[in-house]
Amino acid sequence: MLADSSALAEQLIDDVVTSAFRSAGQRCSALRVLFVDQAVAPKVHTMLAGAMRELRVGDPVESDTDVGPIIDAQARAALEDYVARLRRSARQIGESPLPAHLPEGHYFAPCAFEITLAEMPQREVFGPVLHVVAYRRQAFNEVLAAIRASGYGLTLGIHSRVQGFAERVLASTRVGNAYVNRSMIGAVVGVQPFGGEGRSGTGFKAGGPHYLLRFAVERTQSINTAAIGGNTELLAPRNSDRD
Repeated sequence: MLADSSALAEQLIDDVVTSAFRSAGQRCSALRVLFVDQAVAPKVHTMLAGAMRELRVGDPVESDTDVGPIIDAQARAALEDYVARLRRSARQIGESPLPAHLPEGHYFAPCAFEITLAEMPQREVFGPVLHVVAYRRQAFNEVLAAIRASGYGLTLGIHSRVQGFAERVLASTRVGNAYVNRSMIGAVVGVQPFGGEGRSGTGFKAGGPHYLLRFAVERTQSINTAAIGGNTELLAPRNSDRD
């Protein structure tokens, strides 16, 4: 997700928290890296940290739960190992508290870290871990180049009140789904066909007009009518075949 200095901070934070941490960050469309103009980065960091402190981690059956467990122990262990390395090289912005008593499950505290553009992860971190990059407006082309170079192209978020900024980002990136001034998750099938490009997959988009073709096999049959005396009646279906 990319945000410029004109973005409404309250709306941005709400959509960042939703995109990065709902479903414990285990959606393929979840937000992994947030790029924010360095002019407003301190404010965004403070608001993000405050919003994360309010997230409730727990049993997803409970109506007041915001973040549920990780899918299994192996996935949680991989996240713990990754975040342990990240703590040594990046500045932590915020972390959601884990309650002392949790029901059975593999729970992991959502967290956010400030990194540089050069430290942007080159593989997907599948879980509630958010990376935040503060960029200089004069170096914004470097941000767009880094996004293209990553090879991923599933979802992209844009937050701005300047139409030219959104148009510039859309023209400079290759993604299957782009969202402007809203969250990046929750595509509605039949309304927002879903699919990616590059390392995020190719082909027909789920929910799109051509998706049904993925479940069909095209076959061609050629019949030489001369070999059967040119009698095309042999090819006509019987009455019982028409029912």
